[in-house]
Amino acid sequence: MSATGTLKPNDPETKVLLVSRASLAANVNLANLLTLLRIGLIPVFVMIFINPTPARSLVAAVIFAVAAVTDLLDGYVARRTGQITKLGKLLDPIADKLLVLSGLILLVQFDRVPALVAILIIAREVAVTGVRAIAATEGVILAAETIGKWKMVIQVIAIVLLILEGGLPPLMWLLHYTGTLLLYVALGLALVSGGQYMVGFWQRVAIKKL
Repeated sequence: MSATGTLKPNDPETKVLLVSRASLAANVNLANLLTLLRIGLIPVFVMIFINPTPARSLVAAVIFAVAAVTDLLDGYVARRTGQITKLGKLLDPIADKLLVLSGLILLVQFDRVPALVAILIIAREVAVTGVRAIAATEGVILAAETIGKWKMVIQVIAIVLLILEGGLPPLMWLLHYTGTLLLYVALGLALVSGGQYMVGFWQRVAIKKL
């Protein structure tokens, strides 16, 4: 690049700038923006639900549900429009885990979720994330299993119901027991899908290293 700011085609700085702009343009799409929106809604949810009055609980439940819906939308949009990017593959699972774990930790704090259940779910997420990361370094992609997808849906519904427990006093016990039951179902599915990841990792990566 010249002193006047004019781009020179053969200048190394110009090439780096053009590559950076192309990379940015490729990653700025609707699917990734939805994922970023989900990440941005997480601190908003936490700030509102950290002091769970009935009104705040209702608002927090809506925010959590909207954030969860963006998870469905960004995947659909990415596949429908061919906007699948490496950035999206990186951010999407991180956003999912941050959202769910934020909800679980706050619900444990307010005695709406047993600590052991939250610990097991968190441990599963950490283990699966680690296994997928190791597999990725070997060029192996461990795709989400159907059970894992159902786990995510049931988990989100359970968390929303448990958040609403504080916002709808007349339905408090119904919401609590229904949400708790669904969360135990989600935990069972989480452990099964976690086992599937471990088996897949062993068959496709670990056994090759022996």
